[in-house]
Amino acid sequence: MAGLFDLTDKTVVATGATRGIGQSMTIGLAELGADVISLQRDLSNTGTQNKVLALGRKFTAIHCDVSNNTEVLQAMREALALTRVDILLNAAGLQRRSPAQDLSYEAYEEVMDANLSAIFTTCQEAGRYWLEKGQQGVIINVASVVAVQGGVNMAAYAASKGGVLQLTRALSNEWAGRGIRVNCVSPGEIATDINKDVRTEPEYREHYDFLTKRIPMGRWGVADDFKGVAVFMASKASCYMSGENLVIDGGWLAR
Repeated sequence: MAGLFDLTDKTVVATGATRGIGQSMTIGLAELGADVISLQRDLSNTGTQNKVLALGRKFTAIHCDVSNNTEVLQAMREALALTRVDILLNAAGLQRRSPAQDLSYEAYEEVMDANLSAIFTTCQEAGRYWLEKGQQGVIINVASVVAVQGGVNMAAYAASKGGVLQLTRALSNEWAGRGIRVNCVSPGEIATDINKDVRTEPEYREHYDFLTKRIPMGRWGVADDFKGVAVFMASKASCYMSGENLVIDGGWLAR
């Protein structure tokens, strides 16, 4: 049974690996044997690198701002030229909270570029790479419960994550029969830097309490709740799963 989860000598290309959910997912993959190529904006952030190297796995950082598609394309091609790549993890993203009527087009475009366009580009490059080599591959995209629920004051974020969900399904329809599994995971309320203001600032206290009480499990999730999810989705344990959206939300959507 343990062999189902073994990722020894696999290589993952990851975005968003330096913090939050993406960091925990990346480290989880490394704990089961994967080497890491991290596409990251801040090369001075070595937290994930240090943890991966401490596990005895390889780590390579490539500069990449996911809101700049030219950089995403260049970084992805550089990563794919380095070594055999087996897994793509798209976990980078950003959020701009605003009532829809006040949201600037520039902010909307920034969110869509980082959260959806970048994922299309990395998936397209990885898919082409695997298809040309006749190699199997795994893609894990991070969406959100707002992909199906909409949320409030996050029109751009919800639109981008809804796009990630449907892109995941569309790519699976095209590639699953050719050895490339494509799935996504949708986090609920998870305590990360992206929502620190909601959890800590007095003006959001009432909203924070409402959100917490609505979660059947009675707590917000933490980034490490996604380690096992990442390993399952990347490994042979999920070998017959593609086009799926795993919702990790403490029961939020079931209520």
